[in-house]
Amino acid sequence: MSKSERLFELLTLLRSKRYAVTAKALAEELSVSERTIYRDIQSLQLSGVPIEGEAGIGYLLGKGSHLPPLMFTGEEMMALELGMRMVRAWSDKRLASATDSASRKIRSVLPEHLKAQIDALPLAVPAFHVETECAVYGELLREATSEKHKTKIKYQTGEGKYSERVIHPLGQVYWGKVWTLVAWCELRDDYRSFRIDRIQSIEVLEEHFEASEVKSFQHYLSFCEES
Repeated sequence: MSKSERLFELLTLLRSKRYAVTAKALAEELSVSERTIYRDIQSLQLSGVPIEGEAGIGYLLGKGSHLPPLMFTGEEMMALELGMRMVRAWSDKRLASATDSASRKIRSVLPEHLKAQIDALPLAVPAFHVETECAVYGELLREATSEKHKTKIKYQTGEGKYSERVIHPLGQVYWGKVWTLVAWCELRDDYRSFRIDRIQSIEVLEEHFEASEVKSFQHYLSFCEES
């Protein structure tokens, strides 16, 4: 990595510590020599970064210090921007609003040439899903998942049959066209997946559920990978 990238990584590492870190430990983390760490610490101190400590004892980032603006390559920024556009198009209104806020914060610290690249990005993601009832249901289920609320749904299968279930919503999977809810179904006492666009109604219940090592979104995904 370049010196500027290494200095940024060193600052990030120091900021993550609440105690003094020796040059040896820093060198091992960054895969450089201790001599390089001493030089980089001196460079940062001369530039005004309040790093406390000395050789043989350790270094600690002083209070009130701030990291410099995030450094992105052109492709990294394009990937972030495309990802945020996809969230705005294919999630729900709250997440779409959050990406608008995040995008403004990131753009405020970008150099002009990267801002120009973003404005000229030749990739569009039409945002028609976020205004649909399916997106509203997705937001409700996301909140129920976060708060671990049992949820009652009325569901229509692909064959047109209807059923009512009490489920424990665990997570959602996006397949490039539709969102699928992963849940624990009380009726089947097992995992079930439901296409959110086929859910006819949702009632978030007051009753809570408990997740476990064998009943969670991560366990479901690992189970699918093994099968």
